[in-house]
Amino acid sequence: MNTGDVFQAMIDAADLDAILFDFDGVLTDNRVVVFEDGREAVMCSRADGLAFDFLRRVNMPVHILSTETNPVVKARATKLKVNAMIGLRDKVAAVTELCSTHGYSADRLMFVGNDINDLSVMAAVGFPVAVADSDAAVLSIAWRVLETPGGGGAAREIVERVVRFDQTFV
Repeated sequence: MNTGDVFQAMIDAADLDAILFDFDGVLTDNRVVVFEDGREAVMCSRADGLAFDFLRRVNMPVHILSTETNPVVKARATKLKVNAMIGLRDKVAAVTELCSTHGYSADRLMFVGNDINDLSVMAAVGFPVAVADSDAAVLSIAWRVLETPGGGGAAREIVERVVRFDQTFV
């Protein structure tokens, strides 16, 4: 993708059934802190919290899809009040399940990913989006590339610069 063309067009919220986010490397900066007792911690952006509040307010369905099994994913999703499917072996199967359960159409889904384990799901949705520091293969198939790196407020950028909502972000 030509980075000069990254944000020449936005998508209307009415064209989306839901927005799906990978967790590690998208809602986090892809680093992990491991404590002596084995517990892990990750870094997330508080700006994303405001974005998820807005998405909930405008009734835009949001889901987190993660291969990670660490409880930190569920804890963050709970705080954000977002449905999280964790420990996934096959994210495409999860998308199929979401479509079946909620009546979504895959070509009306946006998925925000960053790494090679996201390639298959990015190919399966209508609007694949990559964070700025994504793997080159992910960048090459993205419909849009964010200016924001993972953990830097990707959800906030989606709300402000990628999806056109009828209401202002306040």
